[in-house]
Amino acid sequence: MDATKRTLPTIRQLPANLINQIAAGEVIERPSSVVKELMENSVDSGATRIEVSIVGGGTELIRISDNGCGMTAEQLPLALASHATSKLPTDEALFHVATLGFRGEALASIGSVSQMTIRSRVADADAGNEILVRGGVIEPAAPCGCPVGTVMEVRNLFFNTPVRHRFLKTAQTEKGHIVEAFTRIALANPHIHFVLSNNDKPLHDLPATERWADRIAAFFGDEIAESLIAINNDDGQIKIRGYVCDPSVSRGNSRMQYLFLNGRHIRDRALQHALGESYRGLLMVGRHPVSFLRMNMPPEMIDVNVHPTKLEVRFTDGGRVYGRLLQTLRHQFLTSDLTHSVGRTDNSQATPPGPTTAQPHSVAMMGQATSDQTATEQAHRQSVIQWARGNESSSDNVFVSPQGSGSNGGGSQEATAWAASQLGGVPEFQAFPGGSTLSPPGNQAAGIGQLDPNSDSLQPVGDNTALAAGQGPMSAPGDAAPWQSPTTCYLGFQVHNRYLVTQDETGMVVIDQHALHERVLYERVKKRVLESGQALESQGLLVPEPVSLTPAERATVMEHQKTLAEIGLQIDEFGGDTIVIHSYPAMLKNVSPTDMLRTILDSVLGGGEKPEPIVLLDHLLSTIACKAAVKAGDPLNSEEIATLLEQRDLYQDTHHCPHGRPTALFFSRDELDRMFGRLGPRGKPRAR
Repeated sequence: MDATKRTLPTIRQLPANLINQIAAGEVIERPSSVVKELMENSVDSGATRIEVSIVGGGTELIRISDNGCGMTAEQLPLALASHATSKLPTDEALFHVATLGFRGEALASIGSVSQMTIRSRVADADAGNEILVRGGVIEPAAPCGCPVGTVMEVRNLFFNTPVRHRFLKTAQTEKGHIVEAFTRIALANPHIHFVLSNNDKPLHDLPATERWADRIAAFFGDEIAESLIAINNDDGQIKIRGYVCDPSVSRGNSRMQYLFLNGRHIRDRALQHALGESYRGLLMVGRHPVSFLRMNMPPEMIDVNVHPTKLEVRFTDGGRVYGRLLQTLRHQFLTSDLTHSVGRTDNSQATPPGPTTAQPHSVAMMGQATSDQTATEQAHRQSVIQWARGNESSSDNVFVSPQGSGSNGGGSQEATAWAASQLGGVPEFQAFPGGSTLSPPGNQAAGIGQLDPNSDSLQPVGDNTALAAGQGPMSAPGDAAPWQSPTTCYLGFQVHNRYLVTQDETGMVVIDQHALHERVLYERVKKRVLESGQALESQGLLVPEPVSLTPAERATVMEHQKTLAEIGLQIDEFGGDTIVIHSYPAMLKNVSPTDMLRTILDSVLGGGEKPEPIVLLDHLLSTIACKAAVKAGDPLNSEEIATLLEQRDLYQDTHHCPHGRPTALFFSRDELDRMFGRLGPRGKPRAR
């Protein structure tokens, strides 16, 4: 016999039970998969209350009961058949799916690897019916007593497939996966009352609610609930609602990103990327945003039949959906004050923050206006906004005394001088007349001139004779100190040559001078290069500077030669692996051109991945801003402090530096009172 001849394999039709076990391997990965499939059926049944009970991490028992429409005795055997469903009345309905489950294989798959009991009753029946399935063997349905709805009991999961059972983790781990599956469905359906018990101990009891924020708070607590930023956008086809968290609340992974499409929890890499891009510059590297977003669109715009567990979908126009999500979130961030607040006010637990209106990022606007603020605080905040916008009718003049509270300045110059001698000197205060912590654009208050938009320096322009004449802050005894006027307030002062402190009637802000200046410079150069299409000003070298690189570094640098030229770093080949630098950014007067190039290589080009030109350019601009900004430890005079704080109001996103670090921390007056024990019973301030 010829050894090269091979016997043809026999093709056989697989038995129904083996088919179901193979399907179970795709659909039923672990006990949480059973919980997901059965809970989705309960949601589709129109239930208003769904109870889930597990024992032994779900391997011993999973019981799910609902008060939905139920099933008749004739429907029970058909529900257990392969690819039988009530959710696709016609073939065309597959392309207009409006339910969670529709494949018709879940119950058959579960029944083939477990001991399952189903009890169900419809509303117009006097009694219910029960059907038993043992490892795929279906017994005839029999009458039983049960309430309207359906009860599913799944015992001894994978009892007849020991190989699958051995791959399961501990009961505690499997319980965690079940809780996550429960969380996803309960989040997507706040109008349903959900209950979860583990080993007869309640884990969650979530009454139905009209406020999605309440359901989120029930799962994730006050830290998340108090940082929610409401999102609401509708372009006629794509509707996006829900919440994202303030950048001050983030995670080390993407597990806290909940995205629901037409009521179905999904995972989509493109939409996750859009979410990450919307937080660019707001989060530090390695941190991920927290989000709870619900998207709705016509069923014909999506295909949900691309994954066995329906976790992934396909869009007919993925680019449009990506852009809509990115634009919606960025617009919300640009119209919100994201200054990081330390602690919380006493009434901050009343209701999570809702949508915010567009507000200037000013020193006066140090905290984000939320729905839980008192009427007095909101009225004061609005008056300051009106003043900052040039409304001279506002009469709410803010004054804070250095010696104590009150409206008349309190204390004396002698007391101030004594304090200076005892403290070894008091930091300089820059005062502006007019009753606000914000110098109005165009005014030259206290000798601080209008900013030069073409300058990257903190040096102000304008007439500084007032300060030179001794009329500025900390004047000598006998001079008219600015705070003795009832319409004066401090703008800010420097602490430890690295932080700026400023205040208004609502609280206090501590600003990182380097982070703020870095953001200001970044916004300035970005506007010039990305929006205006101009290259940054460069400083030519009298003698070109050679730099020796590795072959890989040289190839990468020359590949991005044009992009480097846009930031003012002009390079050319010299020979071998050496390149020469002809010019470098004029902003970096104190930085070696070679060091600048190597910094770029280390931070951007040495990551192993080929960056897109626009991504590379953005990173180069942030690197330049970081190098050119004032550093921690650099002393600033009063004019420089005033100028930097004014620039905080000229650009958006100044609450974070380009690398995601917060530029400022806001301490509300209530939070300061709480930390110093000044709040009495029921949160009321003490008299003393």
